[in-house]
Amino acid sequence: MENESKITQQKKTQGVKLNALLEVTKAINSNISTSQLLDIYQEILENRLGVGKLILFSFDEEWKCVLKYGVTADFNHLTFDTELLSINEIETIAFSSGELSKSFEIVIPVFHKQTPLAYVLLGDVNQQKVELSAAIKHLPFIQTLTNIIIVAIENKKLYKDNINRAQIKKELELAQNMQQMLFPSKLPNNDLLQAAAHYLPHQQVGGDYYDFIQLNNHEFIFCIADVSGKGVAAALLMSNIQATLHSLINYTHNLKDIVLEINKRVLTNAKQEKFLSLFIAKLNTKSQQLTYINAGHNAPIFYYEKKFSELNKGCSLLGITENLMNIDVEIINYASEFTLLCFTDGLTDIENNTQQTIDFTRLTEIITNNAKTSPEFINKAIVFYAQEFKGEMEYPDDIALLTLKVNDLGF
Repeated sequence: MENESKITQQKKTQGVKLNALLEVTKAINSNISTSQLLDIYQEILENRLGVGKLILFSFDEEWKCVLKYGVTADFNHLTFDTELLSINEIETIAFSSGELSKSFEIVIPVFHKQTPLAYVLLGDVNQQKVELSAAIKHLPFIQTLTNIIIVAIENKKLYKDNINRAQIKKELELAQNMQQMLFPSKLPNNDLLQAAAHYLPHQQVGGDYYDFIQLNNHEFIFCIADVSGKGVAAALLMSNIQATLHSLINYTHNLKDIVLEINKRVLTNAKQEKFLSLFIAKLNTKSQQLTYINAGHNAPIFYYEKKFSELNKGCSLLGITENLMNIDVEIINYASEFTLLCFTDGLTDIENNTQQTIDFTRLTEIITNNAKTSPEFINKAIVFYAQEFKGEMEYPDDIALLTLKVNDLGF
């Protein structure tokens, strides 16, 4: 009779475990929440199998307690014991330090390949009982059940991460398309004036910007700019700056007024968390004048009469202070052809494997060697050199190039 009773009890226990596994499988297939899965897990262990107390640690960027029951208020603020990481199979807790080892007897690790995903600590409320505890009797099943639950939770995380990544990718693609719309669709390319640009984002979107606006048959305003930082936030601020510039040009062509207003706009929108470097210029091919302001930007290289100079007159970065003091506006009178190379600091920040950077001298050599070519060819020569120069090193930032050439038509 006693043997029959044991067999009956074993069958009953097996039935309980089988039903539990079916219930968990059904719940996972129904895509219930993580908290609901953990509720089912607790109910099975606590009520159906009689495991007195339990703590479940799971890793999600850091080790966290995701479930506990049968413990006192002393365990309200649990700290993961790193000694658990040395355990790779079911065993009794051997280390002596900490509250966990004093209150729990058994550790069940859950691994994926060689990576620990979770640790289950088990114990019994009534330690006066003589018979074998539920925590020990059902160890293999508890390990299997925990593995199923943790893998299901991990899959939920992965699914959520994939959805988030897909959403981020979609948003970045949209931002990239919007950013491309900021750049001029057409640049001048005639016997008198040629311009070409090249943009290489460090990420899918960035904070570099260039523009070229024709005011009339002989006047143009062009600029190159760089918002501090990278990514969508920088691109959004730059889109606001582009809109501001185009709006201002409708009623003023005064570069100083434009710079002052853009400075206000950066302060309003970025609240001193980002700043803007800007080189803005006005070209008058009739009066043969180039007027510019450099607001903290990399100095463009001006090649005129076989001499090089850097256009660095202007003011400080925009978005730092409300009162821009001493804005210098420089006017260059020219009487023959010139070439102007404008660029962002992503170009001169490039390093090779010996930590050298691309300097003024090397850029002037490229311009000299290609003096008779088009602005587009000069840009390609610079990009080719940059790729060769950096070797296996990464690009550190966005790169924007805007190159102009005013040709000699017998002025």
